[in-house]
Amino acid sequence: MKRYVFFFLSALILMSFALIQNKKITLWMIGDSTMSVKQPKAFPETGWGMPFSTFFNKKVTVDNRAVNGRSTLSFITENRWKAVYDNLEAGDYVFIEFGHNDEKLNKPGVGTSIDQYKANLAKFIDEARLKKAIPVLLTPIARRNFIEGKLVDTHLGYPDAMRKVADSLNVPLIDMQKKTEKLLTSLGEEGSIKLFNHVAPGNENYPEGKKDDTHLSPEGAKQIAGLAAEGMRELKIDLTGCLRKK
Repeated sequence: MKRYVFFFLSALILMSFALIQNKKITLWMIGDSTMSVKQPKAFPETGWGMPFSTFFNKKVTVDNRAVNGRSTLSFITENRWKAVYDNLEAGDYVFIEFGHNDEKLNKPGVGTSIDQYKANLAKFIDEARLKKAIPVLLTPIARRNFIEGKLVDTHLGYPDAMRKVADSLNVPLIDMQKKTEKLLTSLGEEGSIKLFNHVAPGNENYPEGKKDDTHLSPEGAKQIAGLAAEGMRELKIDLTGCLRKK
């Protein structure tokens, strides 16, 4: 009898282990238009979160909740964070990239002070951890803002504020600002155009053309997604094991 009990318990443990090993992971993405999924009418504008989902194996489901024009503040007040929080499960990841709109202090309900920005990031982090999810901070990507041939930062102190939050709360941080600045600088003022939503006149969605140095082209989105994956490998977070081989 003891032998049967032993085998039963052993089988139960092995089954439980297998279920844990095969558990699906959801990667939640919260942020702004540089990360978000675009409607067809916006094409070729592409958020880097769109190709990012293709970097993972079948164990990971990417749920991209980033939305155009949102800041840490509006993402909270519109209950978009609550919708994510209510569905978080232990072992999920939350990638957090805000800053492009927080810095717009002239927009009530959107712009945030540096202190409020830090507090909102801390809220995402603390509440994700309450659900035993893993938060990861990502500084905002660089705009293509060349002045006299030199790339100039437009994000004021927001990326540095995020770095301080990451340090004080011991949160993994992928420094997308520095990574994208390095990429844009290497390509130069003209070479970096291909990464952004520059469209010639006559396009179906942009009849008069467009020169947008904030939002990405399909090629730009793929390259930026690659930088995020690179950052994961550098951090050696467990989720890195779910990236597809290059």
